[in-house]
Amino acid sequence: MNEELRHIQTGTNIQEKANLIWSIADALRGLYKPHEYGEVILPMTVIKRFHDTLLPTRDKVLETYEKVKHLEVKGGFLQKASGYVFYNISNYTFENLLSDPNNIEENFLAYLHGFSENVQDVLKNFDFEREITKLANNSTFAPKK
Repeated sequence: MNEELRHIQTGTNIQEKANLIWSIADALRGLYKPHEYGEVILPMTVIKRFHDTLLPTRDKVLETYEKVKHLEVKGGFLQKASGYVFYNISNYTFENLLSDPNNIEENFLAYLHGFSENVQDVLKNFDFEREITKLANNSTFAPKK
């Protein structure tokens, strides 16, 4: 996939995504002060960008993973399948995460842990797992049982 096509593919609907992100900021009121919104919005923006970039090759990556999961070194195969130097082998997408709101924390963490090591390094710098726990433990964000 050439760079121009990648840019077009990942750059569509930017305003729609920005609006979604800022609507989340409205939901964060009370749990976070305005100057703390970035603790959630920035990592979610990065994660969503990775998600949208990888979505078109997701099935190919999962098929490749099934073929090479027994191998000691599989990263190269998965990078080739994704078309990028990163990938995600989780069965979750943003769409199917929403279908199981009672397990969103556990499933979202499994989704994040499905990323390749280089993405894991980026996400660790955000210390985002702490924020996920904070959100999950807050009654405003916890699913209604």
